[in-house]
Amino acid sequence: MEKLIAGLAEFQKTDFQKNKALFKELANKQEPETLFITCSDSRIDPNLITQTDPGDLFICRNAGNIVPPHSLATGGMTASIEFAVMVLGVKHIVICGHTDCGAMKGAMNPESVATLPHVSNWLSNCSAALEIVKARNGELSHEHLAEMTQENVLMQIKHLATHPSVASKMASDELDIHGWVYDIPNGEVSCYDPIQQEFTSIQSYYDRFYKAKNK
Repeated sequence: MEKLIAGLAEFQKTDFQKNKALFKELANKQEPETLFITCSDSRIDPNLITQTDPGDLFICRNAGNIVPPHSLATGGMTASIEFAVMVLGVKHIVICGHTDCGAMKGAMNPESVATLPHVSNWLSNCSAALEIVKARNGELSHEHLAEMTQENVLMQIKHLATHPSVASKMASDELDIHGWVYDIPNGEVSCYDPIQQEFTSIQSYYDRFYKAKNK
């Protein structure tokens, strides 16, 4: 806690003073362009890795960067997605997984979370991704963690498309969905290319993405 208190004091003295105009502008409104859904893992800092400012990202975090399929049961993720899309009018949604994800390890090894009923239930949202990876490889081991991480991102994108607010904006071409994986030790991000059907260099993909969008 001492580190947090010292950090707050330093923020007031430095970053806040340097960005007073920005914080004044943000005091009564927000207009983020992107809903950024990522893992709760302490090693992930969305603003740091994207070099964005306060107000740029509407961030939702949970164990495993999971988006439960839409249902009539109200949950925090469902409400946040609906608000971001319908009220804030975000133009992009990023689902960002990461290397060495504890949630993916738990999904691959259910016994490890057997004494955590809420965690086990939450990770059931990864079960379809898990079965796909199993079908490809048979018995799973730690060497399949990267593949599971990628497949989970793709499955959560599919879940995202079941949300009515998202489906309507995608149908009118007002919203783009992006699947990313952050490589912690290398500081690199790969993204899913739906044409090539693989995760690839983020720069080469977006060069093509924006060229296609601007035609």
